[in-house]
Amino acid sequence: MRSTRESFLNNTWKRILFVGSAYLLLYLVVYLLDPFSDYWSHFLDRPGDQVVLDLSTSLLFCFLISESSIHIGKWLNTKISWTQYPGKRFAAETIMNLSVVLLINLLFGLICPYLFDVQPLDNNPLTLEAETRAMIQWILVSIVISFVIMGINIGNYLVENWKNEAIRSAELSQVAMEAELQSLKLQIDPHFVFNNLSVLSELILEDQQVGYEYAENFSRIYRYLLVNAKKDVLTLDEELKFLEPYRFLIEQRFGEGVQFDIEIDPQYRSYNLPPLTLQLLVENALKHNQTSKKNPLQIRIFTTDAAQLQVENSRMPLSKVIPSSGIGIKNINRRYKLLSKQVPHIYQDEYIYTVILPLFKP
Repeated sequence: MRSTRESFLNNTWKRILFVGSAYLLLYLVVYLLDPFSDYWSHFLDRPGDQVVLDLSTSLLFCFLISESSIHIGKWLNTKISWTQYPGKRFAAETIMNLSVVLLINLLFGLICPYLFDVQPLDNNPLTLEAETRAMIQWILVSIVISFVIMGINIGNYLVENWKNEAIRSAELSQVAMEAELQSLKLQIDPHFVFNNLSVLSELILEDQQVGYEYAENFSRIYRYLLVNAKKDVLTLDEELKFLEPYRFLIEQRFGEGVQFDIEIDPQYRSYNLPPLTLQLLVENALKHNQTSKKNPLQIRIFTTDAAQLQVENSRMPLSKVIPSSGIGIKNINRRYKLLSKQVPHIYQDEYIYTVILPLFKP
């Protein structure tokens, strides 16, 4: 679960309104169960302080049941997902609500005789039967109120969850489309195509086998872009496999002007990250830095013990600054914000540009 979504009942005024509704429901259900009981016929015949105490006690009773049901729901939202374990979640919430309701009834059963100065029951069967019936009715009413609150809370949570997932899905689709457009822009960029075709033609004249390999890797890159640009996440292993043909093209174009150092812990190869992330970061490094055999651009890619992927490149800024829209870095940041609470961290100094990418567990 991305985050714990909280119920609308966390709104203070709505919770007050809800407790008031439960309070009215309590008296309504009690009346409907037995409208001719002595409780109703003598309700207003009692002293005023006893009536106020009765109403106040009932209000406290409803408040405790309402609040306990709300907090049980909130706590379970962090422990058991409705979407992943609906049966387990329903059973847990039901059992916990029933247990709390019985505890509250037991507590009031012990306190109320002292508050209302109730005399000990005699052995009259009729009196015992009436008191037992009243107690059972009260417990049933409290259970009904608790289940009504639980049902509203559950319904609201599921509706909000569905709405948030729909919004999140739409935002992910939009960002995926932006990534696809970015990759398409790369495909039709005349400068990019010209450079690669120029290298290809030279390689064919010099070494047909290397030229063939260059063309094969060139096609693998575009195939990967077309197939995976729309996906939300890919494994690190898939991204590294994509980097192989891209790296081959770079090394053929820049020769010894670019050096790669890749150290990946095998346990993190199955972890996920947004697709095209490595391609965008390597492209960013090439775009803004010089490459030469004497002073090659160093690109280092490695994993850390904190399940993070770290991409570093040496900083050797071009003498002529190339305007940048920052689409690549912005796209990566937006994807991470939508997929998890973790976001990439970027650090740079005079010598090194570093991007630290969180990896998602499969």
